[in-house]
Amino acid sequence: MRLCLCNEVLRPFDFARQCTFAAELGYDALEVAPFTLATEPHRLPPGEVAALRRSAQGAGIAVSGLHWLLLTPPGLSLTTPDPQVRAKTREVLSGLVQLCADLGGRYLVLGSPAQRRLEPRREAEGRARAMELLAETAAGAEEAGVIVCLEPLAPVETDFVNTVAEAAEIVHAIGSPALRTMVDCRAAALAEAEPVPELLRRWLPTGLVAHVHLNDRSGLAPGQGEDRFGPVLAVLRELDYAGDLGIEPFTYRPDGPGAAAFAAGYLRGLSEMLS
Repeated sequence: MRLCLCNEVLRPFDFARQCTFAAELGYDALEVAPFTLATEPHRLPPGEVAALRRSAQGAGIAVSGLHWLLLTPPGLSLTTPDPQVRAKTREVLSGLVQLCADLGGRYLVLGSPAQRRLEPRREAEGRARAMELLAETAAGAEEAGVIVCLEPLAPVETDFVNTVAEAAEIVHAIGSPALRTMVDCRAAALAEAEPVPELLRRWLPTGLVAHVHLNDRSGLAPGQGEDRFGPVLAVLRELDYAGDLGIEPFTYRPDGPGAAAFAAGYLRGLSEMLS
C-alpha cells in the first residue's frame, strides 16, 4: 500500500515544494487535484506536464493519480441535457485521462458531487447521460492504461451514486475493465449501512474497489476526529490490498501542512503497530 497525499492540502506551495514537503513527511505519492495546476488543466502543454513529472521524480515521490476532476473549468456536468456543456465535459475528462497517464498516475477519482447532481423529475434521463459519459471516459482510460474510479459520496453532497453498491451496479452495466469504484471513508461513514471495515471486507474481494480515501467523517485528517483507522488498515492488510491510500482531509487543523504531517505520523504509527 502506498500512502498518498491529496495535493490541495498543500495548495499554498508550488508543485515542486508540494512534492518535496510530502516526501519529507514520508508520503509515497501525491494524488493531484487538477484545479491546483491550471484553470484548464486538461489543456496543459506537454512541456509543462513533463516539468511536473520531473518535479515529482526529483523529490523521490510518485504521482498516484488525479481527483476532484470537474471543478475547473466552471460549468461542467455529467448529467446535464445541454449538449454544449456535455461536449465540454467530455473534452475535459478525455484530457484529464491523458494527463493522468502522462504524469505516471494509475487512476482518476470521479467525485465532483456538484457536477453530477440530477435534475428533479428528470433523474432517469440524467443517469442515462452520466452513464454514456462514463462509458466513453472508461474507453479512453482503457486505451491510456489508467483506471477511472466512480466515487460514492454522501447524500448531503450529491443525489447520484451514494453507496458502493450503487457504483458497482454502474460498473457492471458499463463492463469496462478501466471503470471501477472506491471507498471514501468519510462518505462511507455518512452513507453506508455498515461500518467501513465491514464494507471493505465485503467489497474488496469482488475486485471492484480500486482505491481508498482515508478521512474522518468530520472532514478532519485521519486520527484528528472520532473515527478510528486501525480497524480499516487491519482489514486492508488482511485482504492483501495493494492499492493506494489517499489522504483527503477537508478541514485543516492547524493548517494544510500541519494536517498532512499529523496524518502521516498517525497512519505510519498504526501501520507499524499492525506489522
